[in-house]
Parts: sequence; structure tokens; C-alpha cells
Amino acid sequence: MPHRFLLLVASLLILSSPARAVPSPDDQAKFLAGLKIKHPGLTQVSQTAGWTAHAASLEKKWTSMENRQLAAARQWAAANPALNRGSGAVFYPFSGPDFLYASTLFPKASTYILCGTEPVGSVPDITRMPLEQVNADLTNLRTALDTMLATHYFITKDMRADLSRGTVHGTLPLLYLFLARTGCILRQVEVGPTRARIQFSGRNGKKQTLYYFKTDLSNGGGHGAFLALCQQHSPGATLVKSASYLMHSDEFSSIRNFLLSHSAVIIQDDTGIPYRFFDPGRWNVKLYGTYRGPIDMFQKYHQADLAAAYANTPGARLGFAFGYSSQTSKGVLLQATRK
Repeated sequence: MPHRFLLLVASLLILSSPARAVPSPDDQAKFLAGLKIKHPGLTQVSQTAGWTAHAASLEKKWTSMENRQLAAARQWAAANPALNRGSGAVFYPFSGPDFLYASTLFPKASTYILCGTEPVGSVPDITRMPLEQVNADLTNLRTALDTMLATHYFITKDMRADLSRGTVHGTLPLLYLFLARTGCILRQVEVGPTRARIQFSGRNGKKQTLYYFKTDLSNGGGHGAFLALCQQHSPGATLVKSASYLMHSDEFSSIRNFLLSHSAVIIQDDTGIPYRFFDPGRWNVKLYGTYRGPIDMFQKYHQADLAAAYANTPGARLGFAFGYSSQTSKGVLLQATRK
């Protein structure tokens, strides 16, 4: 009872305080990411036990992921001329809110175009929310991140359930968190029913843009707006990771053909475009890591030709997990560069 009473008093103090500026998207992003903020209202909320625990938990898990995974991925990308370019767009189908790996592997892109079936959601003015609701939403956010921080991918059905509850919901809070945690400054945010556009500055001060579309990429799924924007920025670099082998099915032939036609380079694991579609007359393919076949639930998508390619020319060292295994030693990555 005393704890609930203190939360109520703190909420009333915040809600009844004199009018103040609404927190900017960058303020809100830093708050959700467990980072220090300067906005008076959010600073007040960040002094509560709930936010302090949230920040400490995120910092511990983020540091572990940085040391285990991100540092090696960043180093690999920096040494890769095809990825370390200073302009262009990144197409990331089936990404959900995973801005983290798009920015890690393509830090200098001008535009990131992500999509998933998860709703855009919203991040309302946190300073106007009751503290109990804030704490509940922060808990949901951490739960939605758990698999990503422990491995390097989301489990869609779990994330959708975690982020369908509460007031801070959908993909937007996760995009905010990843932007803040990767050292970006949010400048302007536009949110619609099925699309979000975030303009931000990266670590080097360069202006960049992130788009997220809620869309179905199956044939006839109503993905015209996503493909139109990608086409506008073609040729681009494509990233596909932990995509449930959807493009192995004829039901996703349209997005598969689009990416093959509009990409200058494709970085993917074995869940992306099947190996047989990379015509050696059009693509230079380099293999990294090791291919041991799909995990048990996706065994039917085993690629004998990809296994033979790895057997004939062992993959170059990768150094980080990629694919559905969280073990570095089982990382599998294919890089296809257009001739």
C-alpha cells in the first residue's frame, strides 16, 4: 500500500505541475532507452524506482549484446566496401522494428526502409501518463526486447503480444529505443496509420531518414507503398535476416523478384532468397560463416545447393551470430553483389 500511495502522489505532482513544453521525440527516445534526459518532466519521472530499474536492466543486457555480437558485426561491416558506402538506401523487408542491425551493418546509408506486419503504434507524452502506466509500459518494452537482446532477432508473435498492450505500443517505441541507443538524435517524426517517417542525425551528424511500413509482403498483400518507395531509391542495399524462409515460397515471389531486380548488394542469412536464384552470370556471391541447415522447425527449407557451395568453398570468417542460431560458430551469411 505505501508503494502505491507514493506512486499516486508522484503522478499527481507531475500531472498537476505548471504547463511545460511537450517532450521532443528525442527526449522520449532517450527515456525509453534508459538514457539520461534533460527535459524537466521526464527527468522527474526518471528519478523513480521503476525507471531506474528499467535503465539498469537495459544497460546490462545492451552491454552484453555489444560485447557478444554488435562489436564484431560493426567491425565486419566497416571492412566491407560494399556495405561501408556513404550514400544510398537500405531495403529491409520482414524487419519489424529492427533498425539496430540495419544501422550496424549499413551505418552510412541515407535512407532505411523497413517493414513488417506489426502496427506502427505510438509514443504519447509520457509526462502526462500515470506512473503506474509508465512502469507497465516500460516492462512491456523490456519483455518485447528480451529475445532480441539475448540473440539477434525478434519472435514476431511474442513481440506483437508484448507491444499490443498499454499506451506506449507498437513498433515506434522500439524504433525510438534503437535510435537512441545507437547514438542518433531524432529530429522529426511523422506517424500515420500504416507508416512512420523519422528524420534523425547519426553519430557523425549526418542527416538520415528511417521509414517503417506496416504491410503484408505476400503476393497481392497490398505492399505497393513500400515497394514504390524502395523503387524510388533503387538500386539499394538489401538486408534479410531471420525471415522465416518466406521468400522460399511462391506466395512471396513478387518481393523476391523485386529485390533481385532493384538491389546492388544483398546481405542475408539462409532464410532469405534461396541460393538457386542468384544467377552467377549476374551476381558475385561470397559466403561467410558456416551452413548447417535450418533449425528443426524449418527443416523442410534445407538447401542442398547451398550446402554444396559451402563444402566446395568454406565460408570466410564471420565472427558474429547470423541466422536463427545465437551461436557465433553457427553464423551463416551470404553476400551477393551485382556484377
